[in-house]
Amino acid sequence: MYEIFEKLLKSRGITAYKVAKDTGITTATLTSWKQGKYVPKQDKLQKIADYFNVSVDYLINGKDGEKEDNNNDYAAKDKMEREMLVLCRSMEDVSEEEKEALINNFKNSIDIFLKAKGLK
Repeated sequence: MYEIFEKLLKSRGITAYKVAKDTGITTATLTSWKQGKYVPKQDKLQKIADYFNVSVDYLINGKDGEKEDNNNDYAAKDKMEREMLVLCRSMEDVSEEEKEALINNFKNSIDIFLKAKGLK
């Protein structure tokens, strides 16, 4: 399984450290996985799959390839959007009320930024 992860790293030109930093999965977890001492749990596999825009099945056995994005207006279109999705999915322990507050703060930050740039 780790071989598929390494293949994804190479094809995207990123490091395991970057994946760990972006997903919140520790480098120790990834190293243990590489050494065959540990297989990531489903939630961690899902974060890695989401990060690379592949299915968990692909991470496990190399089948299914990349997810189809053609019919999904909310699929990540580039690296930055993929990172934003990973951040959003890392809020699983945050209450709905807190999520709403975070989303509103983010929207306000974007508005302020665009106004400062004269784009809005």
